[in-house]
Amino acid sequence: MRKAIVALGGNALSPPDKVDSIANQFKQTRQSLDAVIDLLKQNIIPVITHGNGPQVGNAALRTEELADSVLYLPLGINVADTEGGMGYMIEQSLINRLREEGIKRHVVTLISQVRVREDDPSIQNPTKYIGTALPEDEAKAKAKQFGWHIKPVENGLWRRVVPSPEPRDIINASVINQLIELGHIVIAVGGGGVPAFRDIDGNLEGIDAVIDKDRASALLGNQIGAEYLYIFTDVDQVALNFGKENEQLLPRLTLAEAKQYLREGHFPAGNMGPKIEASISFLENGGEKVIITSIDSIKQDASGSLGTIITK
Repeated sequence: MRKAIVALGGNALSPPDKVDSIANQFKQTRQSLDAVIDLLKQNIIPVITHGNGPQVGNAALRTEELADSVLYLPLGINVADTEGGMGYMIEQSLINRLREEGIKRHVVTLISQVRVREDDPSIQNPTKYIGTALPEDEAKAKAKQFGWHIKPVENGLWRRVVPSPEPRDIINASVINQLIELGHIVIAVGGGGVPAFRDIDGNLEGIDAVIDKDRASALLGNQIGAEYLYIFTDVDQVALNFGKENEQLLPRLTLAEAKQYLREGHFPAGNMGPKIEASISFLENGGEKVIITSIDSIKQDASGSLGTIITK
């Protein structure tokens, strides 16, 4: 039985060009399941992961605004909360779709902890922006109140920054694999998972950070022996010179080409870079194929041939 990781972007479930309501998130979630159904029909078991950028930002904003009246929640709890809430939406939507298709499979959502190193360089120099941009005085006041790190962005505005450490181990990967072997569909590593490190006694401790969803998805794929990694984003294909007059779409890439273009700076760190890095890691550690594409493209062709296919 072959295995695939299907990594849904947070913006794929909550598109920035639409009103961000729960009804719209459910609608978009239902529309994102074509690839999952197609894989099942090929006797490939998918593990679904998802981003949570917009959602965890909203969760953090709620806890900031209500800090004077209700308990302030740390970032790790916000990540876990969105894992559960978004997992519920995906799980319910998929259960209904499986029923329509006549496919008898169980679906389960797991809150996933992901081990990181306590001395990861990003912890000393956080650079991942989260939350809304604020005037300098307001941002500094919140930084003092909540113990934030903040950095300037543009037009005199500042934003909170948090670490984004490298994922080292998906804590419940073996449980996920056991569920897959039983034929169940698992939703895991939502938002990259909840980051945690092991203290000197070997106990897990949470940390205020976020993990890149695609890197965590690639690691999970390697730990469970997945052959395929689907990364859904907001573009149909990877491109060189993205957004410029000389933009060149890349329907196919080899591992060597992906590494070369990454070295040459074609894939920015805040955009396609982490997806390409995750793809490289997945292929170098046992994966067979990566497909990067949009939800709209996969609805037109569930094989992923309208996207970018990366192979060894």
